[in-house]
Amino acid sequence: MASYNLNLVRVVERPEQYFPRKEIVSRNSDGSLFRYTYADFCQRVRRLASALKTIGVEAGDKAATLAWNTHHHLELYFGIPCAGSVLHTANLRLSDEHIAYTMNHAQDKAVFFSPDLLETVEHLVPLLKTVTTYVILADTAPPSSIPNLLSYEELLQRGDPQAPFADIDEDAPASICFTSATTGNPKGVVYSHRGLTLHSMMLSHVDGMAMSEKDVLMPIAPMFHVNSWGVPFAGVWVGAKFVFPGERPHAADNLDLIASQRVTFAHGAVTVGIDMMNLLQSEPRDISSLRGLLLGGSATPAAVMKYYQEQHGVPILTAWGSTECAPLATLTYIRGDQQDLSVDDKIAIRVRQGIPAPTIERKVLDDDGNAVPWDDKAIGEVYVRGPWIATSYIDEPRSAESFIDGWWKSGDIASVNQDGVMKLVDRAKDLIKSGGEWISSVDLENSLMAHEALREATVVGMPHDKWLERPIAFIVARGSERPSEDALRQHLLNAGFAKWWLPDRLVYLDQIPKTGVGKFNKRLLREQLDELLK
Repeated sequence: MASYNLNLVRVVERPEQYFPRKEIVSRNSDGSLFRYTYADFCQRVRRLASALKTIGVEAGDKAATLAWNTHHHLELYFGIPCAGSVLHTANLRLSDEHIAYTMNHAQDKAVFFSPDLLETVEHLVPLLKTVTTYVILADTAPPSSIPNLLSYEELLQRGDPQAPFADIDEDAPASICFTSATTGNPKGVVYSHRGLTLHSMMLSHVDGMAMSEKDVLMPIAPMFHVNSWGVPFAGVWVGAKFVFPGERPHAADNLDLIASQRVTFAHGAVTVGIDMMNLLQSEPRDISSLRGLLLGGSATPAAVMKYYQEQHGVPILTAWGSTECAPLATLTYIRGDQQDLSVDDKIAIRVRQGIPAPTIERKVLDDDGNAVPWDDKAIGEVYVRGPWIATSYIDEPRSAESFIDGWWKSGDIASVNQDGVMKLVDRAKDLIKSGGEWISSVDLENSLMAHEALREATVVGMPHDKWLERPIAFIVARGSERPSEDALRQHLLNAGFAKWWLPDRLVYLDQIPKTGVGKFNKRLLREQLDELLK
């Protein structure tokens, strides 16, 4: 068979040729909507790719983005790698020090940033060692102390809308993402053109996320977080309509766009899904156009799934992965012989993390390095490998701890049932060992969030003189009602938990701190335990 490069040039050329009239919609900062077509988009991508060399970004050089989910960011997703350069989507929710660390570590030569982040970039400039040009995603550049600042539209005018793309080897780097630095500095992962193309193919697989030209896709997951889970690449390839939520979207913005644009598929953090659920209960909208809402970053509580299914007819889709997996490695779906199951039985399947995506291999190993039996009782650490799974970090001494013989060692603990379907028990660092027995913080959290009076819940381990560790729950009430600790412990007993699993304390907070990608920040809670338990 022919040797044929699988690169992002092939991805972006397809809608240019076959779906030029398909629409891309982006929410502006004032709430109005910007609209254009794939024909417009692809011309601008070609302009960008051909203009990069005018700011000193050559093939192999890295260029960072510090931007929200907009049509501008989608252009950067393709213009930079299709010029043979490397896209680095920097996480704007990290601290200035961590953002600068990632840009210096990647050796970025340019930074493209959203207008509302001007002050952030001004603070970053003294910290950046390799950046020579700054591009604001606007018509004109405002007065600023930033050196070599120009506007995005000025840069595009230097490019050719008909310029041919570079001929890029499929194994060449296309993009870089960094982990969210839960411990230490962020770690960088490089994705190849081939890996991103195959990941896109998986997302359009019917047993993947079934993305197609018929879809209206809304990426809520940040485009600075693991390529917004690969959806921008896959959606462009199939020629789907896009709806981008824009700068600093809230639950109301997301729901209004889903309703008005008849979005068919949206994806975001579990906390985003919970925020939208809470708003829908007081301010209803029509979200029936959704064929699926993919929630990730942590396990989705069954109560959240049941609400969306029963009240709106929207199934919550689940998968598992990470920055190291580009990001999806396993997928959960209802098999052919499970189609007639009840809603509750289907949710019991969807709360799990599924089986490996096509071409991905997975193993779950116990402490002795043996594969755990598929009995859904034994637990072990999850390892994966495949064509879009990383094999190292960028110039990172910790690589040897995380990548073993081509397998990524995830740090996630799981069991596997007789069908090979994985269920995450916890992160290895979040499992609570009390009196020699393991307690799953995830199971406790999901059951607490099923209580009608609670909005959010997270559980961490607290050092204990006798039992080594004991669980402590931090909770947020849905309204003015605050059930007592005894009432919540009874709720957990009624859910089937053993008495020794019950949290020693249940502490109400106004809000639970979250990481830059929307997960509950357990590390910060552990650091503040003494203060929070006063």
